Amino acid sequence: MPAYLEQGEGDTAVFLLHGVGGGKEAWAHNQPALASQGFRAVAWDMPGYGASPPLSPCTNVLLADALKTLIGHVGARRNVLLGHSMGGMIAQELAALHPALVHGLILYSTSPAFGKADGAWQQQFLQSRFAPLDQGLGMAGLAHQLVPTMFAPDADPARIAEAAALMARVPAESYRAALSAIVSFNRLGALGDIAVPTLCLAGELDLNAPPAVVEKMAGRIPGAAYVCLPQVGHIANLEQPALFNHAVLTFLKQHFLP
Repeated sequence: MPAYLEQGEGDTAVFLLHGVGGGKEAWAHNQPALASQGFRAVAWDMPGYGASPPLSPCTNVLLADALKTLIGHVGARRNVLLGHSMGGMIAQELAALHPALVHGLILYSTSPAFGKADGAWQQQFLQSRFAPLDQGLGMAGLAHQLVPTMFAPDADPARIAEAAALMARVPAESYRAALSAIVSFNRLGALGDIAVPTLCLAGELDLNAPPAVVEKMAGRIPGAAYVCLPQVGHIANLEQPALFNHAVLTFLKQHFLP
């Protein structure tokens, strides 16, 4: 059973699925806002992160299965998956494999496909992300290099430091396993089958999941809404939480409150 933090009450559980450099604490600025508006905000530690045991092997299907287990344990009447980056990929995986469990989707700074696991670009991506670890810098050194590129140029240094501290706590082996899993992710062909209320949420300055990618994804999902948050990078929920929370709650209230 994955570890999780839960806040709030109500018929609708919003599962907060962090990215590859996060953990359940990544949603500390968002859970209270959701809970205060009548939603159960459930932030998990993905397998291998925080207090959740790792998977061996770590695959997209097994990650989705771990999320399925958590959803069954929480036992809400309606389940909305809010997935950031890799978390958005796991959300799409679960929606494709077990659509009856998913009543809403918020796909945030993510994409529907990564490519071929053995593709040259994918291998180059892995080598570039693993290089600081291979050089002995550890997760703290990797976070110091990578995290600032995920924020707007004028972002609050305290927010950048908070995100870097989160990434630094991720076990190196879990980081490697997670990235190795997502390079084979591809649910592009399943987007047209999504039949639940969906919000595709982008950050204007996001270099990892550019707005054009997120907007194109929204165009492939029947009835999906697309929102681009201004002047934020890849981790908007931490960089500008009030802006992020407003967009999410506007969508949730429209579809999941009486």
